[in-house]
Amino acid sequence: MKLNKESIEKRQLQLLLIIYRSLVCLVVLIGLTFFCGTLYGYFWRSSPSKPSWLGSSIKTGEGQIFTSIGKLRIPTKDSQPGIVILLVSFVYYPEDKAFSEELIIRIGDFRQIIRDYFSSFTVSELGNLEEGVIKKELLNSFNSILRLGQIEVLYLSDFLILE
Repeated sequence: MKLNKESIEKRQLQLLLIIYRSLVCLVVLIGLTFFCGTLYGYFWRSSPSKPSWLGSSIKTGEGQIFTSIGKLRIPTKDSQPGIVILLVSFVYYPEDKAFSEELIIRIGDFRQIIRDYFSSFTVSELGNLEEGVIKKELLNSFNSILRLGQIEVLYLSDFLILE
């Protein structure tokens, strides 16, 4: 009986030793994977992607479309205000880092210009305005606050006037 107990304990110790060695090998393998991945990322990976704070953009043939102003909902000056819903975007060139940074800094100003512009009209006045006139006036206001570049064309998407 004593032999059996000793042989069982010996087998249990061998099994524990095998498990221990397997776990050590697994930890070493994981460590090597992290180490090799770090080396690969540091030496061979291409430049990182655009930071998320730069906002979303859609590639075009000549530049990218700046959509970081976002969709705005603006009340009109009527006694029972209507709502203007729109998304203003424009083409910019991300290679011009200084101008791209200025655009990011000016997002709040762009939003305020748009709010001030549309909230100064009634629903009927907005209905009589041509979209080209609106774009031109907003573009002039945007460019008047920019110092490092100019916006060439504005796009109005999702442009709705709700009464």
